Amino acid sequence: MTLSTLANSIAESPTIRLNEEARLLRERGEAVIHLGIGEPKNRAPMTAILAAASKLSTGEIKYSPTDGLPSLKKAIIRYTEENYDKVVAPENVIVSAGAKQSIYNILYTILNPQDEVLILAPYWVSYPEMVKMCYGVPVVVTPEDGTFYPRFEDIERKVTSSTKAIIINSPNNPSGVIFGDEFLAKIVDFCERKGIYMIMDDIYHKLVFDGRHPTPAYKFTTKDVENTKIIVVNGVAKLYGMTGFRIGWAVANRQIVRVMTNVQSQVTTCTSPFLQTAAEGALTGLQSIVENLRLAIQNNRDVMMQELKSFTGIKCVKPEGTFYCLPDFRAYKSDSVALSDFLLKRAFVVTVPGKEFGIEGHLRLSFAGSVKDVTEGIARIKWALDPNSPNEIYIGDKKMIRDWM
Repeated sequence: MTLSTLANSIAESPTIRLNEEARLLRERGEAVIHLGIGEPKNRAPMTAILAAASKLSTGEIKYSPTDGLPSLKKAIIRYTEENYDKVVAPENVIVSAGAKQSIYNILYTILNPQDEVLILAPYWVSYPEMVKMCYGVPVVVTPEDGTFYPRFEDIERKVTSSTKAIIINSPNNPSGVIFGDEFLAKIVDFCERKGIYMIMDDIYHKLVFDGRHPTPAYKFTTKDVENTKIIVVNGVAKLYGMTGFRIGWAVANRQIVRVMTNVQSQVTTCTSPFLQTAAEGALTGLQSIVENLRLAIQNNRDVMMQELKSFTGIKCVKPEGTFYCLPDFRAYKSDSVALSDFLLKRAFVVTVPGKEFGIEGHLRLSFAGSVKDVTEGIARIKWALDPNSPNEIYIGDKKMIRDWM
């Protein structure tokens, strides 16, 4: 059998693989704790559910415009004005099946073969693979000082005549760091001067802690949406806990949106209209659900940090946003893939290897679940790795004895 060389070169999503392994273990009756999952446990907003149910009850679930329902685009325009202080037109907005598809469509629209895209490590696992799927070249920028904050100088050094775009995700998955205003201002100015697209993945932009308020990249340019190199991506998945609805959007100049629409029309035709209606219900309904989720996640973050402090040999940068942290586990094992597999098999805890995010020796831990998941999950990891922890532990109703040290 002959298969595409390009398709064979695309790595399997590690988070999807781990989710499947966890599901199979649970089916066997194992008490698995998932500290790898990227979705909060809250219920979708009632306004979203009622809007979707009302649409379904009509029985008129037909094709919608490829670029999105006019009413949802109107809600996105209002959201953009309120949260980004930017007035955009319907022709500047396209709705896709999740922010992931929005990013892929952008890359497919702007890249020619061998064009380079700068990706800041640690990065979301799909960025490099999506660039490769569009025949581009991912160029990873890794902070040389061992932090999660890249320097502008590090980025500037990686730019070549083939550089077409840079992807910025702040608050950052997987580290939870927020890039400062001075850094963003330099990147915006650089991109505007050099004609490099700046793709802002803002999917976590309201899930921030300790009074932080990340500044939109738009603030640092004097150009309007038609002329700026900034492209903004967002969606309802993380802020509203609506990961399964798969509704995201991009805001860009009309030419880019027009081509993205042509691309999308040939791939998915359109996004499900009743799911779009649900997203509209979330955006136009009471926004207290976002603040309630943010407060719950911040509390989980605090619990996670407290639990990790008692763990011998672990270093962790305190997350400023998202629902992830990226602790350094090199005191125990440098191979993060082997360590993640070990913790799943021995402690039945799902973690995601830092290698997948461009930072080896670390594990991404999610605190999107319950406080109990956080405390029990870290207790199991300590039991499995830390010789100073008790030698016995109960996992579910099974008494487990550590016999590998």
